[in-house]
Amino acid sequence: MTKTGIALLLSTILALGSSLAASAETRWGPTIGINYNEIHFKQGDIFKSDRMIGGQAGLTGELMVPGIGFGVDGSVLYSLRQGKLHLGDKKVWASQGAGTETCSLHYIDVPLNLKFKYHNLNGVENTIMPMVFVGPTISFLAGHNKCADQLSYQKVSASLHFGLGCELFNKVQVKAGYQFSIGSSLKTKLLDENDAKNRSWFCNVTYFLK
Repeated sequence: MTKTGIALLLSTILALGSSLAASAETRWGPTIGINYNEIHFKQGDIFKSDRMIGGQAGLTGELMVPGIGFGVDGSVLYSLRQGKLHLGDKKVWASQGAGTETCSLHYIDVPLNLKFKYHNLNGVENTIMPMVFVGPTISFLAGHNKCADQLSYQKVSASLHFGLGCELFNKVQVKAGYQFSIGSSLKTKLLDENDAKNRSWFCNVTYFLK
């Protein structure tokens, strides 16, 4: 999906939220989760890149339209996304003393979701309620580690995510899905500035207080 597509999806989510806010049910709660991230270079043979586990934590607010199952949610999350880069596989970086390096990226993420909950299940939804979701994430880079000597970083980046989930006992919401960057997340400083993107599998849990 292009940046224009993300902008349209974001506008749709915001417009839906604004138009239905007066009659919708709102609630909020803390969120915690993990991700399994790859820093993926489009030039796949530049050097090997391994996935690593990261995490996220923050707050999520939800706005649902009563009776139809559609709604939106938004979060503010601290997210750690990591990747293991085998920079030493290439002489140009090995000559600078680089080897196999862990690249740690610290983000403030603002994900927005358009979601649908399957709520007409003859009472079963009070125990477990399936749902699907899709939306964009805007990520603000808050920090990174020593890989800065070999890489340059995009301070603000966008991504798209989608997935499945469920709500337990009308309180606990579990989501699992896939998130991929649109455009560059970082670049190498050498070899014609090769672009890389974050690609993450994720799972998070929100406990709604209201």
